[in-house]
Amino acid sequence: MKNLKAIILIFFSTLLLISCFEDNDDNTVSGNEISDFVWKGMNIFYLYKDNIPDLANDRFSNNEQYVNYLNNYDTPEDLFESLIYQRETVDKYSWIVDDYIALEQMFSGITTSNGMEFQLFLEPNSNTMVMGVVRLVLPNSDADNKGVKRGDIFNTINNTPLTTTNYNSLLSNNTYTINKATYDDNGTPDDKTDDVVIPGTESVSLNKLEYSENPIYKSEILNVGGNNVGYLMYNGFTANYDGQLNDVFSNFKANNVQDLILDLRYNPGGSVNSAILLSSMITGQFNGDIFSTELWNSEFQAAFEAEDPELLINRFTNNDDGTALNSLNLSKVYILATKSSASASELVINSLDPYIDVIHIGENTYGKYQASTTLYDSDNFGRDNANPNHAYAMQPLIFKSLNKVGYTDYYDGLTPDIELKESYLNLGVIGDINETLLAAAISEIENTGKIADIKAKAIPNLKLIKDSNSFIPFSDDMYTDKKIPDYIINKKHFD
Repeated sequence: MKNLKAIILIFFSTLLLISCFEDNDDNTVSGNEISDFVWKGMNIFYLYKDNIPDLANDRFSNNEQYVNYLNNYDTPEDLFESLIYQRETVDKYSWIVDDYIALEQMFSGITTSNGMEFQLFLEPNSNTMVMGVVRLVLPNSDADNKGVKRGDIFNTINNTPLTTTNYNSLLSNNTYTINKATYDDNGTPDDKTDDVVIPGTESVSLNKLEYSENPIYKSEILNVGGNNVGYLMYNGFTANYDGQLNDVFSNFKANNVQDLILDLRYNPGGSVNSAILLSSMITGQFNGDIFSTELWNSEFQAAFEAEDPELLINRFTNNDDGTALNSLNLSKVYILATKSSASASELVINSLDPYIDVIHIGENTYGKYQASTTLYDSDNFGRDNANPNHAYAMQPLIFKSLNKVGYTDYYDGLTPDIELKESYLNLGVIGDINETLLAAAISEIENTGKIADIKAKAIPNLKLIKDSNSFIPFSDDMYTDKKIPDYIINKKHFD
């Protein structure tokens, strides 16, 4: 039984005679060819392999049994889904795609978007009617060009009232028209029983177009009590913009910034390496120290520990591929984070916490501590020499992150030091010193004791259903492009 996996891998090509279909390039390929890739990749890499009996190394006693198993699934997607551990609660994040070009574009910041980010709430006194509040408009997007503003309210799409049963289908379309509305509290802001949403007459037709988002939404230097305070709203850990991020910190450093407010309130995550770079720019005094460690499935963990334990460690750094980082050497940072702050955003908070004073202002974060990687159908599962017959790729969870002291598994998110929700009905202007979350951070820096007053004015009292990130596949992913040595992959193939 020891060499069964090797036998399957070497001789499986002679058995791929069943279940053919068209891939997205109109080439007829074997469904089992792709399913073989799915099973092999999940068997080797999947974080929760130990919990899935069908991924056990001794699951099949011969090749015929293996082929029959694959034939039980109509599509590679069905097979992939059958191998996911507790989809609703534990692994909500692993995915398979039939077009890895689109996946790669998304990881580089290119998506199809109209530029309107929003949050959806139940209307007051209703369990079915839904209202949307625009929380952000991306610059030079369709929404921006058509005058949509942060704080705009809408409750109908294409003249159809939004409800809990139709909002997903209406807002998933590439083109739709929002009908603006107003919120009337009838002069009783503390009493929601008489609040109403009033339809307006203005409508805006929006189109989702290819859009490349710069995650550096706003950076500026604020004068707080005569001192320079850096403010950065960073909306995604996108490796293509790491150089621009370093330029932002160069400006902070040149202006002797002694306090930093890092706004991650809408940041769903992204590249682990970008999280390391950002954290190293905030600090700088911990170069070479442990930023985070990784816990893989038991077989991969054992292979790393036996062959090269350093591969399980991510360390603070002072350079990005040889380019020196502009580090601030701070001992305290103020981070604005909410339920929409996920994965790599949480990694920054959790990994900095053992080293410096992290003042988390906002809400409990999303609660995603696992990372994934892109697997291609090639000998080493890398992009080079990927099978030209199809464009399938997988994005399975492969490890979970722990900070220096081993803290992980924050299912319910990271708890804020100062709990404060945005004023959904009075969002204010991003970067304005009177905006709720930013005002709270400034108050902490100044030590004015105004937090109680700020909290009193923030009365959201609306039930959040969903935000616009949930309409974007993989938006809350934390991914790594770490190169795993071929000898470790080969060892796992044939041991």
